[in-house]
Amino acid sequence: MEKKKERVVRRRKRRNVQKQRRSIFGKISGCSPSLSQAYQLTQKASRVGFDWPNIEGVLNKLEEEMSELREALSLRDRRKIREEIGDLLFVLANVSRFLRVDPEEALKKSLDKFVSRFQYIETSLRREGKSFSQSNLAEMDRLWEESKKKGK
Repeated sequence: MEKKKERVVRRRKRRNVQKQRRSIFGKISGCSPSLSQAYQLTQKASRVGFDWPNIEGVLNKLEEEMSELREALSLRDRRKIREEIGDLLFVLANVSRFLRVDPEEALKKSLDKFVSRFQYIETSLRREGKSFSQSNLAEMDRLWEESKKKGK
């Protein structure tokens, strides 16, 4: 009887230790897109008080990360460049959270807008009987600006 009681006590202790080891990030799905995961991570951290008091702190962090990217670019350090781009994206997810904007939705809308504007360039060039190789950046940029004015 005593051995059974000892096993129960050991099992309870193990469970308590396991509960204490659980991270606040435990329920974030690794299957979600990385941008969504970043948003969720910053939400969880914020709930336990690990957060800036206002948006200015996050925007300052964004500027800091941009500066670090510029430095990595000047060094031509591919590993550091990748790291800094990741940091920038993470901070942007945090900016989104602060402003209550779903970053996946915001990015999707920007992608749609980009495609629409670029298709305007394609259509315009085609209408003029030109291909991309018969055009140049200045002309494509002019068409891009034209598409913006037309609300594309």
